[in-house]
Amino acid sequence: MTMLLEIHMLKNYPATNLNRDDMGAPKSCMFGGVQRSRISSQCLKRSWRVSPLFQKEMAGHLGVRTRKMPQLVKNRLLEMGVAEEMALAAEKKLTGFANKAGKERDDGITSQIVLYAPEDIQAIADAVKVHIDEAKDAKAFTKIKATDIEKSVTGAGARPVSLDIALFGRMVTSTAFADVEAAMQVAHAFSTNRVIMESDFFVAMDDMIDGQEELGAGMMDNVDYNSSCYYIYASLDMDKLLANLKNAENPEALVEAVIPSLLRTMAYSNPSGKQNSFAGNVLPAAVLVECKDYPVPVSYANAFAKPAKASANTDLVEDSIAKLQQHVLATAKAFPSLSTAHRVWFDASGIAAEQDDHWGDNLKVETAQNYDELIEMVRAFLQK
Repeated sequence: MTMLLEIHMLKNYPATNLNRDDMGAPKSCMFGGVQRSRISSQCLKRSWRVSPLFQKEMAGHLGVRTRKMPQLVKNRLLEMGVAEEMALAAEKKLTGFANKAGKERDDGITSQIVLYAPEDIQAIADAVKVHIDEAKDAKAFTKIKATDIEKSVTGAGARPVSLDIALFGRMVTSTAFADVEAAMQVAHAFSTNRVIMESDFFVAMDDMIDGQEELGAGMMDNVDYNSSCYYIYASLDMDKLLANLKNAENPEALVEAVIPSLLRTMAYSNPSGKQNSFAGNVLPAAVLVECKDYPVPVSYANAFAKPAKASANTDLVEDSIAKLQQHVLATAKAFPSLSTAHRVWFDASGIAAEQDDHWGDNLKVETAQNYDELIEMVRAFLQK
């Protein structure tokens, strides 16, 4: 399987604050000489990884990113029949993991946050169990250094990693866990349009104020927001994903299962920032999936170097779609050696289905009538 899977997606959001900076304002960037709104790649990857849909469809194959590893291992030790006193002693000891000095903490968490596969937690629990059996009692066990336990967690290179680690990678400082190079590159999403930042002044009224003796609100504040059409781009190296999953029980089946799930997750999930205030839950306006047998990833971000905008006859989404299509055509014409084995296009408005000539005569693009059909077309092609 020599294949790059590239996903280009347009999502048009109403008033939202999906990804905040340190001041609480929506993140932004300069592109094409004008300010754009931005959603960081870290925010996008987390929203996909923890989405209920992805968690449900890929249950049993996902990890957890946490500093509460000692608690997870303690619970596993209890399930393995270890006495509670010893399990609690181990929980305290494991707070020294991924710490050069092995210094234990009093707050029950590790110094470093790590994305753990289920097999990582089991490997730590197995290593701790060996030390517990050798120590005989809690007093003897407390004399063991956290670094000694960490060194005894072996087989990092042969241990299976979870799907989310295989997709998004992992970098750790502990030899107990393998570093994993991400199979999936995710760009910071940015608005196709010039962004205008706005601010909402709001008040919280006190229900006990009767309007007679007291006047005014219980509190008042401002929240920043904007409205933007985002270009989202990700490139998945199928070879790398398969290599990352080489120690899994059936890596080919996992790869086959994760592609449709990932496409659904990217379309149906949204970042969680300020959603209770703005409810910015949208579906994609358009999606282009490219299956490449030429190993050169290409973003179409420059389609929007000149910002998209609404006009008398075209709304923002339509102009964004037109710019994307035009740029794909221009890129294919200018760089013919960057061959693409298969392209599938979906436009939620249905305009593309009626006007296939937007792609021209020299660019082969399959048009899906709905998003489920796009996913099936991609899945079917990758199975060939």
